[in-house]
Amino acid sequence: MTRGFFVTGTDTGVGKTVAASALLRACAARGLRAVGMKPVAAGIEPGAVVNADVAALAAAGNVDAPLADRNPYAFSDAVAPHLAAARAGVTIGLAPITAAYARLAARADVVVVEGAGGALVPLGTGTDVLDVPRALGLPVLLVVGLRLGCLNHARLSVLAIRARGLALAGWIACRIDPAMALADENREWLARELPAPLIADLAAPGILDAGALARLGIA
Repeated sequence: MTRGFFVTGTDTGVGKTVAASALLRACAARGLRAVGMKPVAAGIEPGAVVNADVAALAAAGNVDAPLADRNPYAFSDAVAPHLAAARAGVTIGLAPITAAYARLAARADVVVVEGAGGALVPLGTGTDVLDVPRALGLPVLLVVGLRLGCLNHARLSVLAIRARGLALAGWIACRIDPAMALADENREWLARELPAPLIADLAAPGILDAGALARLGIA
């Protein structure tokens, strides 16, 4: 049976792609068929064919799948997804994302779905990032970027996840600010207070060991 996880973050730029890629590499190293998906990507560098996050997920996985399934909605403008979609004259819908996920799940043992920005970034009128895991029926893996403000951002993100009735599979600490004062103390406070296990403590490019996979229920 295909396992799926939805990776969201406490903000943009907190290491979602680092964490999602690390999970994909770890699953592939265990001999599992692992594929990454970014339903909505905003921002494509000049001269590039795909969004950098989409490319990183593809490099970390070991399943060949159509780009249209791995990234159903791609926008050139590096702005909030709902604004990028409006500028492109596109409405982001959950049905195409759900259909693309189902096709990926038919090819893989593990599908890692990465969100856009933080947990409550809007995708359109009345729709935001957390509507994606709800539509797909996936547990959420929260990436906490260790920097000043992360305690508040992490707690607010957890409140949002739980308010939607979503399962929080765990959280990953991502060391995005090497100069952060008392980073270890912040991580330990979060480990005590967040209602889910700490899966891993990562610095780029990030490595997940067998223990991390076991904490996610991946044999």
